[in-house]
Amino acid sequence: MRWLLLIGLSVVWGSSFILMKQALLGLTAIQVGALRMIISALFLLIIVPGKLKLIHKRHWKYIFLNAVLGTFFPVFLFAFAVKHIDSGIVAILNSLTPLNTLLLGFFFFGFLFRKKQVLGVLIGMLGTVFLISQSASLHPDDNYWFSLMVIVASIGYAFNVNILKKYLSDLDATAIAVGNFALVLIPAFLVLIGTGFFQQDFLRAPVLPAVGYMSILAVVGTALAKIFFNRLVQLSSPVFASSVTYLIPVIALIWGFWDHEHIYFSQILAGFVILLGVYLVNNK
Repeated sequence: MRWLLLIGLSVVWGSSFILMKQALLGLTAIQVGALRMIISALFLLIIVPGKLKLIHKRHWKYIFLNAVLGTFFPVFLFAFAVKHIDSGIVAILNSLTPLNTLLLGFFFFGFLFRKKQVLGVLIGMLGTVFLISQSASLHPDDNYWFSLMVIVASIGYAFNVNILKKYLSDLDATAIAVGNFALVLIPAFLVLIGTGFFQQDFLRAPVLPAVGYMSILAVVGTALAKIFFNRLVQLSSPVFASSVTYLIPVIALIWGFWDHEHIYFSQILAGFVILLGVYLVNNK
């Protein structure tokens, strides 16, 4: 079951970068992030509203942390990153999540790791530096300072995974997702209003398709995927669950080639170095 969830999430999340890229043709990065959360929240609150009753008072502070660190800020950070650098590169950088999960699990959550995993972390970091430096030289028109946004988002995801495993393992996975998005609904709506989203012409060509892409991403790639990921963490370990990033770059690169993105050998090599680090972190 856990491997089925892992592969399914890889395909869904690997496709999310191209959906963001298409949505950014008609919306701003802030609108993409806000709309993604709003649609996800409304979808979950409509189909499974009763799940909120399963959340006890002791759960809410951890769900709040998950909502802030694993949902609210990352969706904006990824939208800005995809706007400025190739979506395939963003997906590769997202592979840092298992490495960050291991480090944060050790320093903040009391999880132990082995010497070989330390080597994996070092190799992964080396691959990241190599990828960013090579990408910046190969694509001088892109602003690779936005790579830092992906790294920060991966740290948020890593906190999210560790919190789920340590403090929310006893709570229904769907309830966690519903509570998560219920908390971000109003802040996201206020952000969307502030962008002037409702004052624009929705019949204008780029806007309507962009909203359509965001709806697919929000329902399938965010709301439903969040439920399945929460369940995957509960069925396995934080590091195993975060290793969904093994396959995400493969799917994202396929979509990138389809969309005429140029990926060079040195970038692929750097991606393999990162994934080697991730493999050493996960290999027992």
